[in-house]
Amino acid sequence: MPLLFSYGTLQHPDLQLTTFGRLLDGQPDALPRFELSRVEVTDPQLIARGKAHHANVIFNGRDESRVGGTVYLVTDAELAAADGFEKPFAYARTAVRLASAKEAWVYVHAPAQIA
Repeated sequence: MPLLFSYGTLQHPDLQLTTFGRLLDGQPDALPRFELSRVEVTDPQLIARGKAHHANVIFNGRDESRVGGTVYLVTDAELAAADGFEKPFAYARTAVRLASAKEAWVYVHAPAQIA
């Protein structure tokens, strides 16, 4: 089963219930050589609810950089559900190696890759 690393909204229990139909069981981990950034929200409905930015990570290659989060064991169907959740916000799934040496998927803002 695939691993999914979340540094943002997919860690929220209410979002997990809505997206996956269950609470995910995860472990703390980190994403080395990345840093946190923000993406401006353009969706008028989200702006109306007071959301101005989405969290994002950017690869910077620096050994001292890392982004904390949670790694979850998910099913292929749950990974597809996460794809569906993230795609409208122009996030794409990419493979990474975590600080624990586990291989996992993570979502990064990639508007040029989203059709």
